[in-house]
Amino acid sequence: MEQARTRSVEPQHLFTLPEVTWADLAEPGAYVERGSGDLYRIPKEALIPAGSPIIHKESVGASRLVQVSKNPFVTTLEARLRCVQHNIEPNF
Repeated sequence: MEQARTRSVEPQHLFTLPEVTWADLAEPGAYVERGSGDLYRIPKEALIPAGSPIIHKESVGASRLVQVSKNPFVTTLEARLRCVQHNIEPNF
């Protein structure tokens, strides 16, 4: 007799996405700000040591960035899907 196999339709998190502050940002990729849901594409050229920063953000509050992809040029659709899979509301 064969046993029936079922699959859950609930999303499963097999891994967690890296989360950093702006000050700790050291790797290129596509990042979503946890609070606002805004997407930031950080190419390797933006992280050159002793170079002039391409991105400069000032805020009273501390913001957390979640790396949704190591590829800064990931498609918008894929970045949105990763957000949804990890309970982050995208704003892009």
